[in-house]
Amino acid sequence: MSRLRANTITNKTANGAPTATNGLQVTGVCTATDFSGQSGGAADFPNGLTGTTGTFSGNLGVGGVLTYEDVTNVDSIGVITARDGIRCTGIITATSFVGDGSALTGISVGITTEAITPSGITTHLLLSSADDHKVLATGVVTIDVTGGTEADSHTVRIENVGIATVGFSTAFKFPSGGVPNLPTASGSISLISFSVHKTGAAGTTLLAGASVNFS
Repeated sequence: MSRLRANTITNKTANGAPTATNGLQVTGVCTATDFSGQSGGAADFPNGLTGTTGTFSGNLGVGGVLTYEDVTNVDSIGVITARDGIRCTGIITATSFVGDGSALTGISVGITTEAITPSGITTHLLLSSADDHKVLATGVVTIDVTGGTEADSHTVRIENVGIATVGFSTAFKFPSGGVPNLPTASGSISLISFSVHKTGAAGTTLLAGASVNFS
């Protein structure tokens, strides 16, 4: 077996790299500052690369399928397919989710509650920040609204803290043009649901259902 020992190997004129026409076979570690393909192009590894670790300081472009067992961050401009599911311990933000939802568990529908304690005033339900409203009323109270989005549905739960007379602004439209007479006794509980019919400079219109007395 022949053996070649040299500190430096160059081409014949000593001004460039040697040419290995039939390739090089390295059974140990191959160390280089750079790899390039034909005519100075990008490195080409037709038989693939196998290793235990890899570090890329720049972008990694993959023309085919990228398979991995563990990853910290995924930034994708296309569709991500997860065969065994996605486990998220933080917040998932998306404009839409596609699927029938049959396997989803632990999903909150996002209902938010606003609680207010008016006493002898006109109070406003903040329709843009909540869809469930709890009013602990004392004295003469008029319920009005601010904000809101057309077609949104809301509920208002009214509980009398002491004697209370509760009325509604003209934004509320009740069936047949009537206005419900809510119970005035302390501890009485009423429920009213309504939908936002329209909003805008001309005023807000709410289509309200009949009140339900739970006293």
